[in-house]
Amino acid sequence: MKLDEKVPDFSLPDQHGKVRTLKELTADGPLVVFFYPLAGSGGCTKEACHFRDLQAEFAAAGASIVGISTDSEAKQLEFATKNSFNYPLLSDRKGEVADLFGVRRRLLAKSLPTKRATFIVDRDAILRFAVSSETNMDLHADQALAALEAMN
Repeated sequence: MKLDEKVPDFSLPDQHGKVRTLKELTADGPLVVFFYPLAGSGGCTKEACHFRDLQAEFAAAGASIVGISTDSEAKQLEFATKNSFNYPLLSDRKGEVADLFGVRRRLLAKSLPTKRATFIVDRDAILRFAVSSETNMDLHADQALAALEAMN
């Protein structure tokens, strides 16, 4: 995916087993999509908690948040419950959506199946922002929020 390209609609189950589509998730405005390698790991927990802690700011900017990993729905539910996440965590078991966004790993697929990356998809399903950092867990939410504010 490249900036300003249309993201094809996709559907994945969330942590409760409800199937979510990109079309549904972008219906009310921009969607911040963050991919993380492993639910419950230290880095992924820090990153996801930072998104949780900034959720009011994202809402004020008109955006919603969704996290995606290849973890099972049960693992996503455990992760969300333990950390009080009130945004959807989607289970991309086959890595198809990760492939779509170009974040699926091939060499470390067993231990770290996806790269850590964040995207903003607007209401029309156009990719407007992308950032990737494997080591700076706060960068993703901070830069996505700054990009949303610049878009408004």
